[in-house]
Amino acid sequence: MTAATRLISRLTLVTGGGSGIGRAVCQRLASEGASVVVADISEESANETMVGLQNELRGQGHMAAVVDVSSKESVKKLVTRIQPPSVCVNAAGITQDHFLLNMEEDHFDRVIQVNLKGSFLITQAVAQALVACGAPKGSIITVGSIVGKRGREERVQR
Repeated sequence: MTAATRLISRLTLVTGGGSGIGRAVCQRLASEGASVVVADISEESANETMVGLQNELRGQGHMAAVVDVSSKESVKKLVTRIQPPSVCVNAAGITQDHFLLNMEEDHFDRVIQVNLKGSFLITQAVAQALVACGAPKGSIITVGSIVGKRGREERVQR
């Protein structure tokens, strides 16, 4: 099976699809024949990604969706609007550009809400939907990036 058609007739959901890694994942999945739900907190970014996706294969269709992955209600609303996806990619993530010594607790909390809790909520909702519909299989993938790792030591100023 060629790469251009191995995901034909498959529905895929990508969180964080409005930019960065998520956008690149959307582009790749569409190029392999998948129908892609581009989910992002920014409607404008999700739509921008969606209109740029390959849409030439039979049955292929894409949609943009707004979701706040840190909100169980928002995630549930998204997952119930679509059929359970064959492939789900958790790519939503944020960074707060502050060093440990200067980071405010609310900034840290927001990173954890999006990057950790968001992956949990999407994974749980999609897994529940796949089981509920009796899907024989499905893939849930969580990605991260080097942005989450500091390449240099933070030094305590004395």
